[in-house]
Amino acid sequence: MFPEFHSENLPKKESTILEKMESNKSFIQTLLKIENPTFQNFVKPYERIQTELGDLVTEISHLNSVKNNEESQTIYSRLLPILSEYYTDLGQNEDIFSALLKIQTSETNLNKEANKVLENEIRDFRLSGVGLDIQTKEKLKEIRIRLSDLSNQFSQNVLNATNAFALYLSEEEVKGLPESEKISAKQEDGTYKFTLHFPSYIAYMTYGENREIRKKLYDGYCTRAPENGKLMEEILKLRTEEANLLGFPTFSHLSLATKVADTPEQVIEFLDHLAKKAKPIALRELDEIKNFAKKLGQTELEPWDLTYYSEKLKKESFSYDEEIYRPYLEKETVISGTFQFLEKLLGIQFKQVNTAVWEPSVLCYDLVVEGTTRSRLYLDLEVRTEKKGGAWMHNWKPHFQDETGKTELPIAFVVASFPKATSSQPSLLRPSDVVTLFHELGHALHHLLSRVNEAFVSGVNGVEWDAVEFPSQFLENFAYEPKVLELFAKHYQTKEPIPSSYIETMVKAKNFMSAMGVVRQLEFAKFDMLIHAEKPNESRVQEILDQVRKEVSVFFPPTYNKFQNSFTHIFAGGYAAGYYSYKWAELLSANAYYSFVDRGVFDLEHAAHFRKTVLEKGGSANAMDLFRDFYGKDPEIDALLRLNGIAA
Repeated sequence: MFPEFHSENLPKKESTILEKMESNKSFIQTLLKIENPTFQNFVKPYERIQTELGDLVTEISHLNSVKNNEESQTIYSRLLPILSEYYTDLGQNEDIFSALLKIQTSETNLNKEANKVLENEIRDFRLSGVGLDIQTKEKLKEIRIRLSDLSNQFSQNVLNATNAFALYLSEEEVKGLPESEKISAKQEDGTYKFTLHFPSYIAYMTYGENREIRKKLYDGYCTRAPENGKLMEEILKLRTEEANLLGFPTFSHLSLATKVADTPEQVIEFLDHLAKKAKPIALRELDEIKNFAKKLGQTELEPWDLTYYSEKLKKESFSYDEEIYRPYLEKETVISGTFQFLEKLLGIQFKQVNTAVWEPSVLCYDLVVEGTTRSRLYLDLEVRTEKKGGAWMHNWKPHFQDETGKTELPIAFVVASFPKATSSQPSLLRPSDVVTLFHELGHALHHLLSRVNEAFVSGVNGVEWDAVEFPSQFLENFAYEPKVLELFAKHYQTKEPIPSSYIETMVKAKNFMSAMGVVRQLEFAKFDMLIHAEKPNESRVQEILDQVRKEVSVFFPPTYNKFQNSFTHIFAGGYAAGYYSYKWAELLSANAYYSFVDRGVFDLEHAAHFRKTVLEKGGSANAMDLFRDFYGKDPEIDALLRLNGIAA
């Protein structure tokens, strides 16, 4: 029923992709000879061949992320410009565009899914430069190929810089660190290795007592990939040129053409409204940390002190320590308990299957709804050196029905960088890791539960970027629900359930310093929107960042901090002029989440309504319309403030 994922023979995968691109081009020429193109005889086969190519490319890009090596880097870097050229040529094909327009005007009885495919495709053709003269099209093509290469370089530079840094510490220098972190860091020679990979970095920044070492790690982390300053400058310049060629005043306007938000001004107004509510509370939170640090003898609070003293204050205020939770959050138990929770919440089941995987620790499951196997999920959760840091969901195959009526089922990967199991200890998670797992599974469910028959708008395909985080943020909120934690939080040795007092403490501590977290996200989002409203050089980027910090932030880093040089979300991911999407989607997710909580969490009738109006619909309709179908009205900002513990 499902194809196996094979991780070997990258050169063969590369040649298959090159062959597929050529065969697609020939097939399109055949399609264009159809005298009376219809959705069935033209769009359906067109969707199928593009989806087949996308599936093949996903295999290589996925392996480049989870088994990154010289071969995968070389092949992926070699393919990127060729793929970029293929998609640019495709997007500027006037004949395909004309055929789509003809189908849209002649077929008036198409269903909503088919109409959405046509609407999106025609919009995207216009955004690709259809209608422009040959010279302008060529220029646009050059820009897009170069941008693809620059983004890949940016990401690779960050990964290389992250891998290049390591501190080997003595027993004395790891004072204050929990035993589990020391076990993870311990080397064969008795030293302790700390790196800029986030689990390792954040462990020392949170618990390491040696202030000088915290500073070394902080300095290493915030000065990674200085060469990216010039790449960033070129990326921003080219993005502005791209927008101008397509008739948009700025890249911010171009970015919003495919999102729910209408204008950059609307986004800035939304961010400023939240900042107005959050900043006064964030200032009070910062004063609390400063006063607490002073009591402990630290008169000047520096950025490398913030996480450390914040954690200490959290412990004192709530007796909260993420470490005491880890024995209750053993990875395998958390996974099986999470699936139990999803069965209770949404009425879905996960059944483990044995199949080919790219790493022995990878797990695979079939997702079953009402007795029917609907999709497949791979979990790759442990940190590895050849794996890019962070966590993500990667959709491999969408749910769709081809022109012959054959239905393909969706497949997705969920990847994270959780602590690795050792010979003496299993992988023990922090509460924040559980939140990450729930978040990425929310993305996966949005893709895997799709019932949409058109590949281009199935699952996460075709979902507006500022709504794509809605299901993921919705699900992550449940990681703090007592009724959910009781399902799987059990001590890995004694099997005792987590004490209810621990859960109460965690729930109370959830919004500890949350306003500071909110303004930090608003800083990223506003900075992103503003730098894409012009084409700033490297020093102007810094000026904009400094200005945003004055308006929104409460704690200021040293001048040598160049966080922008490793801001891969916007320079190597899909969040350019779209980072605000996290908060925008959180507005939807907060309202949806409280609709469950206020019904007692587990309500299968309400869950079925959510599944059918949101999760199963994918990108087949405007996300705000789908939200209203589920919720019955527009989202209210009070729910977002409530979620963050900020008074309305």
